[in-house]
Amino acid sequence: MSDTPHPLSPQDCLVAVMIAISASDENVRTAELVKIESAVNNLPVFADYDADRVREMSVLVFELFAQEDGLDALFGLIRNDLPERLFETAYALACDVAAADGTLQESELRLLEEIRYELDIDRLHAAAIERGARARHLSL
Repeated sequence: MSDTPHPLSPQDCLVAVMIAISASDENVRTAELVKIESAVNNLPVFADYDADRVREMSVLVFELFAQEDGLDALFGLIRNDLPERLFETAYALACDVAAADGTLQESELRLLEEIRYELDIDRLHAAAIERGARARHLSL
């Protein structure tokens, strides 16, 4: 699967980023899976997306994570196939998935930092996106 003959769709890239942040701490939590499913089922960017592709993207991400330079390969695919106008969307979705279970693991924080760097997310924009994710996922 890692020799994908066809480019990923922009939606595939967004799903891959969400799966990557969920898998970054080697413990994919139910709350994170629910957040990914909810995003795919409800956000306009996924309106014409085949939700069955989520499984294929999961396999791709896990195969890449099993390789030594897999994270670099994942970012290469994302930079190639995700339009720049969706870079902040990808970061926002990653933040929402990371915050979904109410805690941020060190590995999730490191990957979010890497996503910011790889997608060239402006510091101020990143802070605003992170603040919004934190506000949406606060519990009483």
